[in-house]
Amino acid sequence: MNPFKKTTVSFFKKTIWDYYHSHAREFAWRNVTDPYKVFISEVMLQQTQTKRVIEKYEQFLIEFCSFQALAQASLRDVLSVWQGLGYNRRGKFLHESAQRIMQEYDGVLPQDPSILVQLPGIGPATAASICAFAFNSPTVFIETNIRAVFLHFFFSGKVGVHDKEIIPLVAATVDHSNPREWYYALMDYGVLLKQTIPNPSRASKHHATQSKFIGSNREIRGKVIKALTEKNKLTEQELLQIAQSQEKRLLGIIKQLCTENIIKQVGNTFFIP
Repeated sequence: MNPFKKTTVSFFKKTIWDYYHSHAREFAWRNVTDPYKVFISEVMLQQTQTKRVIEKYEQFLIEFCSFQALAQASLRDVLSVWQGLGYNRRGKFLHESAQRIMQEYDGVLPQDPSILVQLPGIGPATAASICAFAFNSPTVFIETNIRAVFLHFFFSGKVGVHDKEIIPLVAATVDHSNPREWYYALMDYGVLLKQTIPNPSRASKHHATQSKFIGSNREIRGKVIKALTEKNKLTEQELLQIAQSQEKRLLGIIKQLCTENIIKQVGNTFFIP
């Protein structure tokens, strides 16, 4: 089957739209045109399930209602609210991005993905998704649910499918009259596939099973950061007791967090600036 045949594309788009019009999911960040709110939601949704973002999105907006409010907050305050979302570097990148947007763009989010990718922690896919949802721009990007949809419709029976093979199809089928809702529709259909077909993304070359969290360095990092959002400062011994980790392993994690400028060290005490 030639995926670029007009009849194939028409059937595909009708299928996606028909399902969406009957089963669209509702989220606080959908059909929102405030670029700041879209920016926050798209960074939160990186590698994080929607149910976890639901719990934090509105709380975050209450605490930091604008790029200006976020930029002026301390990193410790930002990471305190971020707790529960995981991957704390995203919280730090969000904070730094808000400061850059205030300093370089007078608090106005650029509408060009090539500019957005220059912000901390914003890759090409996130830059494109921000523009699609904030500005209704017909950008082209792939995320896990979108990937599942295209694998299902256009690569049945194939394995090791690279995103480079999928991107032209995403570009060819994007709805230029309403890209924002088209991407909502694709994501919702992808969720349907994951509920009805065992592991629909397994045909992707990029498919990987996430490593175990319990006992991992990610878990220990999270414990250290959480503790330092709750206390002004802690010593190495105090962190050792909290993290329940071998000293050598904990020191390596602390050193990495210092290198990433998430925490600071003064003498034998550590804190989040």
